[in-house]
Amino acid sequence: MTKPVVLIAEELSPATIDALGPDFDVRNVDGTDRPALLSALADAHAVLVRSATQIDAEALAAAPSLKVVARAGVGLDNVDIKAATSAGVMVVNAPTSNIISAAELTVGHVLSLARRIPAAHASLAQGLWKRSSFTGTELFEKTIGIIGLGRIGALIAARLQGFDMRVIAYDPYVTAARAQQLGVQLVSLDELLEQSDFVTIHMPKTPETTGMIGAEQLRRMKKTAYVINVARGGLIDEDALFDALTTGEIAGAGLDVFSTEPPAEGGPARKLLDLPNVVVTPHLGASTEEAQEKAGVSVARSVKLALEGDLVPDAVNVAGGAIDPFVRPGIALVEMLGQFFSGLADSALTSLEIEVRGELAQYDVSVYRLAALKGYFSRIVSESVSYVNAPLFAEQRGVEARLVVEAESPLYRNITILRGTLADGSTLEVAGTLAGTRMVPKVVSINGYEIEVPIEQHHVVMRYADRPGIVAIYGQKLGEAGINIAGLQVAAPDATGRALSVLTVDSPVPDEILVAMREAVGADLFRQIDIVEG
Repeated sequence: MTKPVVLIAEELSPATIDALGPDFDVRNVDGTDRPALLSALADAHAVLVRSATQIDAEALAAAPSLKVVARAGVGLDNVDIKAATSAGVMVVNAPTSNIISAAELTVGHVLSLARRIPAAHASLAQGLWKRSSFTGTELFEKTIGIIGLGRIGALIAARLQGFDMRVIAYDPYVTAARAQQLGVQLVSLDELLEQSDFVTIHMPKTPETTGMIGAEQLRRMKKTAYVINVARGGLIDEDALFDALTTGEIAGAGLDVFSTEPPAEGGPARKLLDLPNVVVTPHLGASTEEAQEKAGVSVARSVKLALEGDLVPDAVNVAGGAIDPFVRPGIALVEMLGQFFSGLADSALTSLEIEVRGELAQYDVSVYRLAALKGYFSRIVSESVSYVNAPLFAEQRGVEARLVVEAESPLYRNITILRGTLADGSTLEVAGTLAGTRMVPKVVSINGYEIEVPIEQHHVVMRYADRPGIVAIYGQKLGEAGINIAGLQVAAPDATGRALSVLTVDSPVPDEILVAMREAVGADLFRQIDIVEG
């Protein structure tokens, strides 16, 4: 029998090859040599890459036998996930390979800032002996504020507790019980900024979190405080950071990531590199031998599982394994419902019920539970979320998730309902279906309000006291801002006289416009929800 062809397009550790084992025809190609890559893909069943090889629609079209693309690392910027999904090609990465390295680099930045190590080294290397110029500060009994208490945040907390630091955190999706387990005090973002001597950010980059540390937030920090970002470029407004560092609003910053990499000449990130109170590294979060080896071994194992038809732990676009063709189209819908749900949630989730009704009840839909959790957590943790680690995120946060299947579905051929209880005692329900022969994913209910809105990239959801002229009010605000309303549905008022509007817009709405809209309509529920593909 002919062995499946596994193509290695970039240099990977010997342990990666060993992890594949003897059952594959392993070949090598220079992934940056485009003609050679396209030629080698012709009979490949799997391709392993790092960051230099572009696996786009053209590459996928050149690989008719391809089953899986494996990225030996965390990011997937060089893989066209949408095109791969359309081609039925699984995409996998190594989402946990760098978490220890990233946590340790964060601690390194904290120590470098506290003791001014890079500046002292540079001075001494020039032949100078200026001990008094580099007086530092102890970490002992100082406060570290962690924004985003996911797996990396938890590792940082554990390590800095060893320095006898007080650890506080802001994470609206972590329960008090989980924080208590970690020995961390949960506080509001404003409290964290005001109390911390060091602030480190570990959030996913979404439209909501981009620039979340801006001029206003930096002004809240102590003049003696430091801010560190080894997570995602753009979480800190680089222009505002430059101003805060040069005017003495904060003491310094440690940066491993930037909005543009490498920082472009004349760009906002470039001018930060020359400041004496900034410690910078060139995106080294995953750059350790151990992390690189873990990444290679992890994706090699995923490739084996994928080519053997098993469930793949780190698949980012499809679950893998034996999933009925009738079930598979609903996976993306349920993921999007999970994102919609998290966008509407006011506080941390404590329990989630995934109810599937209709003809799907005849099939194994257990993957829908995984898809709902994957969608929910993909918006709120900094790590990559897969079908296998999503339940782990739920377990870590004390979230109980169960699947309920019922054949009866009076209104729709099939419907999936996500019903959750939040930490503040409130409940939230979002339902969706695939409509028509084109199987268009739609939200059909939010907290009992009946709607039928195709799920697009950008939505605004608002609830308000029903009265004439509301649509004109928010329509005018959006029009003045140059934001086009691509779709709109208004649900009938409930027993309290409050109506629900769901808007589809062509682009994200700026924060100041959202505030103006909310105040103008008097909304008691107001959310911008951005659906992230993959």
